[in-house]
Amino acid sequence: MNDLVNLLQPITLEEMDGVKLMNRIDTKYVTTQTRLEDILRDAAAHGYRILVVDGSPVSSYDSVYFDTAGLKMFADHHNRRLVRQKVRTRAYLNSGDAFLEIKRKNNKGRTKKKRCPIPMGELPDFRSDATAAAYLAGHSAFTAEQLSPVLETIFRRMTLVNREMTERLTIDSRLSFKNLRTGSEASLGPAVIIELKQDGHASSEMKDILLEHRVKPLRVSKYCIGVTITDPSAKHNRFKRNVRSIEKITNKKIASL
Repeated sequence: MNDLVNLLQPITLEEMDGVKLMNRIDTKYVTTQTRLEDILRDAAAHGYRILVVDGSPVSSYDSVYFDTAGLKMFADHHNRRLVRQKVRTRAYLNSGDAFLEIKRKNNKGRTKKKRCPIPMGELPDFRSDATAAAYLAGHSAFTAEQLSPVLETIFRRMTLVNREMTERLTIDSRLSFKNLRTGSEASLGPAVIIELKQDGHASSEMKDILLEHRVKPLRVSKYCIGVTITDPSAKHNRFKRNVRSIEKITNKKIASL
């Protein structure tokens, strides 16, 4: 895998400033580590570049998702509400930065993300931070008092950018979950979640590469999948189908501990 990553030309965070795509259309895919190697080889041949932070092309992430006592944000996604939100804290472990992040999806399928910095120590719970709580109230439909931690998600990420700087591709692997309410833990094993983020107007060579390798879009949310496999009391009929799809792709059963 390292040899394949080395085929990709590096890009820095500063160079990537024009590809933040905070207002974007996302398309997600699931594949395996083995098939990812072929995808990276083709990406290098098409001029894709890889984000390198502090000399490393792979970054470690730690996220904590928050929800109401009744899991309203989870339920909104399950019930196919077009307008919905997610609230999380996220630590970018390579850089040492941490943020409160609010993701909002509108009825046209576009995702907008807002975030504000928080101290790393507030990753498990930001609610006592008056500045972060005010930011949440000003940019979401929820207040800090309505929310509590639900799910911790840890994974590793590579980020690719196309030559035209019109799309960004995140590749997440080694995904593990810990439900902070039930105590259950689970892993997606060899599964790799790929997310193509674009402004919706430009064509995408990556879509053609993925199609060539028979990697098809799969509407999957790390938060919803994590809750589904770690909290049997949550309504998850719709998401169970996604879990079975991932199991079929990876040929591995997903089970909580």
